[in-house]
Amino acid sequence: MLSKRVIAAARSRTFLASRNIQYSGTTVSLSKGWKVANSQMTRAQFHSSHLLQAETVKVPQMAESISEGTLRSWSKQVGDSVEADEEVATIETDKIDVSVNAPTSGKIVELLAKEDDTVSVGQDLFRIEPGEGGVSSTSQEQKKVDPEEPKDQQLDKTTTEPPAPSGANGQSSAIPPEGPQGPKKEVKQDSKPKEVKSKAPPVAPKAPGGRGETRVKMNRMRLRIAERLKESQNAAASLTTFNEIDMSSLMEMRKKYKDEVLKEHDVKLGFMSAFARACALALKEIPAANASIEGDEIVYHDYVDLSVAVATPKGLVTPVVRNAESMGFVDIEREIAALGTKARDGKLTLEDMAGGTFTISNGGVFGSLYGTPIINLPQSAVLGMHAIKDKPVVVNGQIVIRPIMVVALTYDHRLLDGREAVTFLVKVRDYIEDPRKMLLASN
Repeated sequence: MLSKRVIAAARSRTFLASRNIQYSGTTVSLSKGWKVANSQMTRAQFHSSHLLQAETVKVPQMAESISEGTLRSWSKQVGDSVEADEEVATIETDKIDVSVNAPTSGKIVELLAKEDDTVSVGQDLFRIEPGEGGVSSTSQEQKKVDPEEPKDQQLDKTTTEPPAPSGANGQSSAIPPEGPQGPKKEVKQDSKPKEVKSKAPPVAPKAPGGRGETRVKMNRMRLRIAERLKESQNAAASLTTFNEIDMSSLMEMRKKYKDEVLKEHDVKLGFMSAFARACALALKEIPAANASIEGDEIVYHDYVDLSVAVATPKGLVTPVVRNAESMGFVDIEREIAALGTKARDGKLTLEDMAGGTFTISNGGVFGSLYGTPIINLPQSAVLGMHAIKDKPVVVNGQIVIRPIMVVALTYDHRLLDGREAVTFLVKVRDYIEDPRKMLLASN
């Protein structure tokens, strides 16, 4: 379209140059006209060749185990300008969301897939014309005024229409004024109909007992979670054992040192670090709880990689705290806080969730009193924390009120016997009820 306008302009200038020759008898104007046309044609050819340089961006490699995903949303549309490495689209997989960024600055010229389409690795996704990035073309068009529009019409847009003249037709429905109070009566009568018109018609109340339904397609992460949980139920011989933990000592320690830890390390001291540390020590004493089954072999891990369950709007994810056995309270809290933030912001990577030898799930933050967590295969056990409630308990022959948490250990009976599972949970209880024991334990 641009090249046609340029050529038309060049031809008009050539025609004017030929008319100059006819009247002046010289050839100077003709040569100028052809030079102008030649330069405009060169610019049009350059523009056309520039359009052919549009680059096709493909679906990137997401992970070794992921070959396809669902195009969740487009961040940019056709005609929008983008900067290098700016996000253009988001692809949803069964584990993480993958951002597709622009390889260079330029303008989006074509989208090759629609939202909710299934896209594969290496598939053409969109085309970008290299150039200068910046504000999107749609926003620029809204700010600009049409240059071909006359100025008087542009002024008419900004000015309001004048009020209708007060003539015989305009005063026919009004009561003739009587004295100085006349105009006031007329205004009052005119304002009443306006108030009636501004009122919206009353909405009919919904009939009780409605039976509407809404169907929503399951996202890939939810489908994967459902598949994994059902796989765990079918494969593992799951069994759950419970115990109660007196949280008095741990709560007193947290109350005493939380301000100091926050001031020195900029970390909030919670209960997760204590349970993670207690589990890491107990797993060293009960190695079967830190093992996994591969084929007809049992794999015992010399390290403890704790999977911490984190609830996100899209589903439950389990980022991993690596080598938790070598960490202290502050290091564990800092790592859990960082992983939790990444999970809620949707910035977890596959490396953050890969592996894991033992899982801790804290349903107590939502008020759960009891629960039987599901094993995260190929792990052999998972610890479930619950809400802390004041309960009457017997201490040294006397009934006292203590803050009690019920903990649950779901374990794979193919690997752990009841004796090992109960012993593990009792050790965790002993460490929590007297945190000083964790200082005396050897790694």
